[in-house]
Amino acid sequence: MIDQQINLPYFDTLFTLLDNGHPEIDLAFGRHVHWGYWPNPEKALNTPEDFRKAAEQLTYEVYSAANVKDGQSVLDVGCGFGGTIASLNEQFSQMNLVGLNIDERQLIQARKKVVARDVNTLRFEQGNACALPFADESFDVVLAVECIFHFPDRRQFFEEAFRVLKPGGHLALCDFVPIDLSILFMWFNSKFNFFKSSFYGDFDMRYTTSRYRQLAAETGFAPLVERNITANTLPTYKFLWTLAQTWMSNSPAAFVQTFNTEWLSRLGLLNYMIFSYTKK
Repeated sequence: MIDQQINLPYFDTLFTLLDNGHPEIDLAFGRHVHWGYWPNPEKALNTPEDFRKAAEQLTYEVYSAANVKDGQSVLDVGCGFGGTIASLNEQFSQMNLVGLNIDERQLIQARKKVVARDVNTLRFEQGNACALPFADESFDVVLAVECIFHFPDRRQFFEEAFRVLKPGGHLALCDFVPIDLSILFMWFNSKFNFFKSSFYGDFDMRYTTSRYRQLAAETGFAPLVERNITANTLPTYKFLWTLAQTWMSNSPAAFVQTFNTEWLSRLGLLNYMIFSYTKK
């Protein structure tokens, strides 16, 4: 079992803002705490309502890559406030839905916000993504929506996802993925170490597409989807900057890290990818 310390300053900030009554923050991030997806990025409205819809759409894009269907058992790892579980609960029937997070604070919010429809069952559990507290072959689908870069070891997560998936089950995730240049890894990593603490917590964003392909092959997965959606996510940054005074005002690291991520993405050096795999 991995002893993983919880270091999520941006969630600390988010909880403070929600507790102090910021309706625009609740509207934008009260259900999903991840980037948005716009089918037509040029039509993004840069409002909390629009961002909330885009964040919901990103969730849909990820679980669609896993071919989610009625009657399945689905595990959402790094479930946050339960937005993905809520979406699945609303869209599908005869489902067994489980959200897992290492941070009990997020699970408390999820339990308050998400209630199973009569045709579904759902629950939220505290646990480690790299030591999943579930029996072998328990799920048809495992999801990790914009959280795998926080996990201490992607290989262990893939191995655990493989273990808990039924034969033929699907794993789907989204991640920030740099291009294949070894020098970029060193430069990119150094840019995120100006400060003693990171606004976005502990993370590793050096995993390339080729490394994902190798990891999948070595852990027994066959690839299904490998999709670059960077252009569809870029309006996220414009929206984040509109909230800068509220969201980032007490953290210089937040400004620098958000700026770096945006421009690495705009320059094509960092891609926002959706991957999905099937258990052979």
